[in-house]
Amino acid sequence: MTQFSDIPTMLDAMAAQLAGLVEQRQIGNPAMVGIHTGGVWVAEQLHRRLGISEPLGSLDISFYRDDFTRIGMNPVVQPSKLPFSLDNRHIMLVDDVLHTGRTIRAALNELFDYGRPASIMLAVLIERSGRELPIAADVVGAHIEPGSGEHIKLAGPEPLRLEIRHTP
Repeated sequence: MTQFSDIPTMLDAMAAQLAGLVEQRQIGNPAMVGIHTGGVWVAEQLHRRLGISEPLGSLDISFYRDDFTRIGMNPVVQPSKLPFSLDNRHIMLVDDVLHTGRTIRAALNELFDYGRPASIMLAVLIERSGRELPIAADVVGAHIEPGSGEHIKLAGPEPLRLEIRHTP
């Protein structure tokens, strides 16, 4: 298992990029939502760095996944928490690893079940190849290409650390 330790620098760069996008797009008072579990950990860090006034939202997309009949339900399903209205709001959606795009698709479906945001920008700590859906992040902490039979996992919450695990 390989570890990456420069997450604070990646988060600082991501926060600067998000602040730049908010300014460029003239977005006032954006809200942030993290995808359970690793995306919430990353979102907590970005939320703090950006000084967002709205409370942080979180999504557990377990019931929105398109593969739960194949892989089973997550044994610890958490309730989603969106302590603000999504209607006509600019949302920063945060996840830890963008791979196939299916997690983000599930998160978008759930968000739209709660309301109709004005816009959604996607920030991910790690992006890797293997997209199965046409989903792209607006802000990326790092691009990492694991080898064959490896996958990237965020461990945390304190300290956050990236691990590349070898699958049997």
